[in-house]
Amino acid sequence: MNTRLAISLLIAGALAFACGPRSHSEAPAALASALPINTSSPAPPEKIVRRTPSGRSSVKVQPYFAVQVAQRTVHFSLDVANTGPKHVELDFANGQAYDFTVVDSLGRKVWRWSDGRLFTQGVQNKQLSHGETMQAHEIWKRAAPGKYTAIATLRSANFPVEERADFVVH
Repeated sequence: MNTRLAISLLIAGALAFACGPRSHSEAPAALASALPINTSSPAPPEKIVRRTPSGRSSVKVQPYFAVQVAQRTVHFSLDVANTGPKHVELDFANGQAYDFTVVDSLGRKVWRWSDGRLFTQGVQNKQLSHGETMQAHEIWKRAAPGKYTAIATLRSANFPVEERADFVVH
């Protein structure tokens, strides 16, 4: 047997063994003494306000959602302001930071801004200093006449926001 082939197979086998999955019982002793990781989902945050252990508010994020109807075109605007004294870092799981959805009076989805769009799959962060505002503006063209509810969503993992506004297209 060729020695180069044998060495290559041994190296590949060693890498597969070293990088392969293991059960928890096979964990090294140093990891076995570590504290357990809580895998349950965290409790939802209080309406976008973070509190320190002393109970004082440390970070505040204030949303403002506006809908403007002009003929059969609807303009959506979601502004999220840092009203707290400290710096805020909004975490996003992918390139989609926000979304706008329109539902009719029966709750059926009529339009969603993100439908048919592609977003990057990388984690992203948006930093807001005290008094700074993140703005999102989009337009729904060719809206049919009727009564609707618009839902604006900030897709932040640590400061999720969902605001609603009713409007009528004539």
